[in-house]
Amino acid sequence: MTPAEKAQIDAHVQAIAKILYADADKSQMTNLGQIEAGIRAQIQEHVSPQLGVFLSQQLPAQMTDTSAP
Repeated sequence: MTPAEKAQIDAHVQAIAKILYADADKSQMTNLGQIEAGIRAQIQEHVSPQLGVFLSQQLPAQMTDTSAP
């Protein structure tokens, strides 16, 4: 990963974190464990499925590229 790509990831993560924080139930965020559990639940609900969709769409293209003579 290039430094530019790392910087892009960092910027996108910050943007996602702001959105998830705005959507979070602040009354449930009273200690580090609750914050971590809440954020993990949001990531599993909103972020991970989208990553899965993207990666599953890449697989057929990758298989086509590697199976060509």
